[in-house]
Amino acid sequence: MKLYLDPGHGGSDPGAQGHGLNEKDITLDIALKLRDILLNEYQNVEIRMSRTGDTTKSLRQRTQEANAFGADFYLSIHINSAGSSAQGYEDYIYPGASSESKRVRDIIHAEVMKVNELRDRGKKQANFHVLRETKMPAVLTENGFISNAHDAALMKQSSWRQKVARGHANALAIAFGLKRKTVTTPVPTPAPKPGTLYKVMAGSFKARKNADEQVTQLRAKGFDAFVVTTTISGTTWYRVQVGAFSSRENADKHLTLVKKAGLTDSFIVVDDGGSSGNSKGSSPASPPRDNGGSSGTGSNSGSTGGAGNGQNENNGENSGNSPQPPSTQGFPILGPTILSPKQMNDFVKTVNPNAPELGNLYFTIGEYYGIRGDIAFAQALHETDFFRFTGIVQPSQNNYAGIGATGPDRSGATFETPEEGVIAHLQHLFAYATATPLPNQYPLVDPRFHLVERGSAPTWTDLNGKWAVPGTTYGQSILDLYKRMLRFSAQNLENLQKEIQS
Repeated sequence: MKLYLDPGHGGSDPGAQGHGLNEKDITLDIALKLRDILLNEYQNVEIRMSRTGDTTKSLRQRTQEANAFGADFYLSIHINSAGSSAQGYEDYIYPGASSESKRVRDIIHAEVMKVNELRDRGKKQANFHVLRETKMPAVLTENGFISNAHDAALMKQSSWRQKVARGHANALAIAFGLKRKTVTTPVPTPAPKPGTLYKVMAGSFKARKNADEQVTQLRAKGFDAFVVTTTISGTTWYRVQVGAFSSRENADKHLTLVKKAGLTDSFIVVDDGGSSGNSKGSSPASPPRDNGGSSGTGSNSGSTGGAGNGQNENNGENSGNSPQPPSTQGFPILGPTILSPKQMNDFVKTVNPNAPELGNLYFTIGEYYGIRGDIAFAQALHETDFFRFTGIVQPSQNNYAGIGATGPDRSGATFETPEEGVIAHLQHLFAYATATPLPNQYPLVDPRFHLVERGSAPTWTDLNGKWAVPGTTYGQSILDLYKRMLRFSAQNLENLQKEIQS
């Protein structure tokens, strides 16, 4: 499905205003959330947005762009305004619109009304430009009245905007028969972090589908593989990663195993953790090629220096030896994520077989914020008793960090989705770890972010007496649990090495 997604207004046109809100901000946030849901959860979805930031674009530009794109459907997100007593949700199609527009509008209306907590004002028709000038079926939704106190109070809540996005996504999935993704591979956004990592790559591709096929083949051979992106000379490439090590020696050993398994074009990328987020290949810096097979950027014929063992970042789970666990003192919250999503998920299921698979979220979002996502995952296990929620926080709250949970009558914050819960957790850690501004890819969902003394706890043990009160060994408990995760993953990889070598 090709969707043209149009958050109303923007830039010099704020749209409707009321109760301290601008329509352009609300519509953009809902649209971005909707885009992420569709792209992350469904197959064969292509989305073009009229804007992804606070920019100005005319109605004519929007419809012309949608028509040139050849969209299957045009969806325009808006917020209403009238007298203070007017409230509720309504949606529009063009008078005399096609039966397809009516069909999709009916599904959208039903699904959005299930979740938006608004009064139903019905299905309507209007001679709006974006409905009239588009060549494809089109619907415009008005998601509450910014001029009404009840509706505006909801609009101020990130969880409500997420619900509205989810309602629209559910409707589009039903209307266009979208199929859910069976495997979600992480596409991390690089973030500054200290230390050097040696990442083993089993191919680099221009086409995402080729990278996904490579991942499937590697997993069938017993390797924990996933896709990461990189940009070379302005072009996006999809690399297949099968390991990350702070020791070059360990990376070389793993590369040998991968090549013995038939992936002869595998190579090592050196990530020095620089602020640019760029990595350096261990072979000549020629551009990668994509021939539809497992083509890489080069081989690992040379060496780029010493072993590079970090005091706390030796990726022992990929060495075949017992890992060197982190010290329980002074270990920073900011830094690279060592364990893969599968390693995190496999570990928690040794204790709780019914645990949700959140490894991908902690990996991806942790990479974005530059936080050690695998140790944050260990903290979530500590807080939730391995996602069994035996304390005051309930599973439905998606609160994996116990944010705001202070006693029997205060079970803490509730987040609409698991993703939002993980984002809140990592935002709260970011607030403690650094005083730098919060990156803006994700909206602020941590309700206690501004209550934290910024940068007051740069290490895990600094959280003692802050995250948990008195909690004099809180950080040590998290790191001890992380050691167990490393040992478990090391043993699994040692078994894989023995199997391949036999």
